This record gives sequence, structure tokens and C-alpha cells, in this order.
Amino acid sequence: MKLAFSKYQGTGNDFIMIDNRSLYFPKKDVNLINRLCDRRFGIGGDGLILLEPSKNEDFTMVYYNADGNEGSMCGNGGRCIVAFAKQLQIIKNTTTFNAVDGLHYATIEKGIVSLKMIDVSHIEVSNTQAFLNTGSPHHISFCKNIKDLNVKEMGSKIRYGAPYFKEGSNVNFAEQIAENLFKVRTYERGVEDETLACGTGVTAVAIAASKANLTNKNNIKLEVLGGTLEVSFEKVGETYTNVFLKGPAEFVFEGNITI
Repeated sequence: MKLAFSKYQGTGNDFIMIDNRSLYFPKKDVNLINRLCDRRFGIGGDGLILLEPSKNEDFTMVYYNADGNEGSMCGNGGRCIVAFAKQLQIIKNTTTFNAVDGLHYATIEKGIVSLKMIDVSHIEVSNTQAFLNTGSPHHISFCKNIKDLNVKEMGSKIRYGAPYFKEGSNVNFAEQIAENLFKVRTYERGVEDETLACGTGVTAVAIAASKANLTNKNNIKLEVLGGTLEVSFEKVGETYTNVFLKGPAEFVFEGNITI
């Protein structure tokens, strides 16, 4: 069977995008998805995303990690599927869509996608460490000189160690550069390696930094290996609401592959 696909990336976080409105894709085939995401034997990507029908919204996003298993919410993937939906002429400049963590609203203008993330109220902070869920679980470690870190080695130890074990957590290393600027490097579970960017990860860093009183700003820039993202939010009591992840989402190429 010939499979049509498009490739998109958001600050280097890259995804295989498939128009699955006819529900033909064999989504239970873990090995197939893993092979398609393989950078040597497949198309290559940090994940695979299906655009599927929705009864009440514009579309449904179904996200798979590169290991072939269905994943939790992916922020940069969410931004990329908005750009993909616009390419397919499903939407114009605004959209509401379903994802695994609920409804998401987004806007797109000149290739810049602003995606509304879930509200966050439960945040654990201890010294320089934090944990929270921004659609996906994230461990945050605030540290110095992150450019010198072995992110794969250190991230793997935290991802598989206590208290996360097999279920695991994504792991972010963040360095504060200014009041509203952080550098971030992320180890992603499901990819089991460092990625060039992680949308839910930078969202978690911004919120954790506010919770830990590292910044009083509510609009924060985050430099990742693949570029720069912005996170804005409002704090109402102990809840972070109107959380938006903003940055570029770009078409890379499209093609067909025999599966």
C-alpha cells in the first residue's frame, strides 16, 4: 500500500503527518510506526501524527512517539498539525481541535502558530527540581552550563529512575539567562534521546520557573537547540491558565512510501 505523508518541523522537533480522515492507516501497528520514524530505514521523525475526523471540532490529533506507541500530548506536534490542517484547507487562521488531553485552540499567521495548552495547577517544586504535567509529564532541573551536559545519559537516568520508573517522564534541563529568558535541553521519553525542541517541555519550564519565583514575567522566551519558542500565561490563584505556546511550524517535504 502506498502511504502519502508530509513532513513538518517546529524548532527542529520533526513529525510525519498523515491525513487519516478516511481512517485507513493501520494505527495499531507499532512496528510500522516505529519503522516510519526511523531516520535510516524510514522517513524519519521524532513522532508520527494522524489528522482524523472530529464530530464537533475541526479535526482530531492522534500522536505516536517514535517507538511506535501512542503518546501523550505533544506541543510542537500540535503546532505542526495546525499548519498541516491549513495546508489541507481544513482551516483558515483559527482552529479548535481534539487531542489526547482535551480541546485545543490555536491561531496561525505567516507560519507562526500559537497553541493554547491545558491549565496547570499541580506543580511540585523542590530546590532546583520540579515536576508538572502540561499535557505530558515533565521533570525540570534548573542548572548552569547546560551546553556541557550529556543530556541523553543524565536524562535517561532520571527518566527511568525513582519516582518515575517504567512509565517514565520527559526530562528538561533549564538555564536562566535573563528575567524572561531560559535555555532548555530536553530528553524525550518515547524517543529515548535528546530532541531539538519539546513544546510541552518548554511550557513546563516557563510555568515551573514562575512557581519557583525565578521570574515574575508571564511571557517567557525559551531557547532550544532548534530555535526559540515563547510561552505566555496568566496566574489565577495557584492555577496557570490561558497558557499559550508560540513559535514557527514549517513544511519540510512530502512524498509517498510503500508500507
